[in-house]
Amino acid sequence: MPGDSNTSNFNISQSVYYANNTGGIAGNSVTADLSIANEHKQTLVEAAEEIQQLLDQVSQTNPTTTNKEKMIVVGEVVDKIENNPTLKVKVINSLKSGRVEAFKESIDHPLVNILMATIEGWQEVE
Repeated sequence: MPGDSNTSNFNISQSVYYANNTGGIAGNSVTADLSIANEHKQTLVEAAEEIQQLLDQVSQTNPTTTNKEKMIVVGEVVDKIENNPTLKVKVINSLKSGRVEAFKESIDHPLVNILMATIEGWQEVE
């Protein structure tokens, strides 16, 4: 526990985790796993923020009263994502990390579920 010579503290998202370092590689292994997890989380957050902005932007200039209008807005957002390879890769990688629900919850927009149904289909094609 804290204070032991073989214990390392990791502060992740305001939570403290303790890892026993029983032999050189274990400590490095934990660090690598945490770095990968943080990278996936950061990618998810960045992609969600960009999609949030796109949904807000397109919704401001297009009505979303009928189902057809909603599909048009989602279609425009999909086009913008597909024309931005960097964003598309971020989105696909976020979904591949297995955090689909976290991704959906990060986007505060009434059309997110319609958009996500389309985006989730990309994983099967890619």
